[in-house]
Amino acid sequence: MALYEHVFLARQDLAQAQVDALAEIATKIVEENEGKVTKVETWGLRSLAYKIAKNRKAHYVMLNIDAPGNVIAELERQTQINEDIIRYMTVKVDELEGGPSVMMRKQERSERGDRGPRGDRGDRGDRGPREDRGDRGPRRDRDETAGE
Repeated sequence: MALYEHVFLARQDLAQAQVDALAEIATKIVEENEGKVTKVETWGLRSLAYKIAKNRKAHYVMLNIDAPGNVIAELERQTQINEDIIRYMTVKVDELEGGPSVMMRKQERSERGDRGPRGDRGDRGDRGPREDRGDRGPRRDRDETAGE
């Protein structure tokens, strides 16, 4: 069987219980067709880059699936019919990621307040301001060079 990651975006006005029910429906579709859902992650209500069907935010849910291709076709068909799901994407992967996904690790990192080894200075570190410019001397304006 092939391995897939299926992510769907549910409307912003749904309650978390309704989003969990959508994930259960997707899991049921896969399992009824002899597939297996190995992991379900709810990434929460997140802002969208642009409006989709009058929604500025959406509930994100990811499922790791181990199933044949016809199961994915049925899952996507059912997802298209559902009015509560505004977008979805299924990607075939070589192996499923163990543990929390990158999105979940990113949330944990922001909750802890980690800023990396250099603190809140970004990647400039201890360099002074504009050290990358080098020593070029004074800047001449265009008016001074116009007569040359």
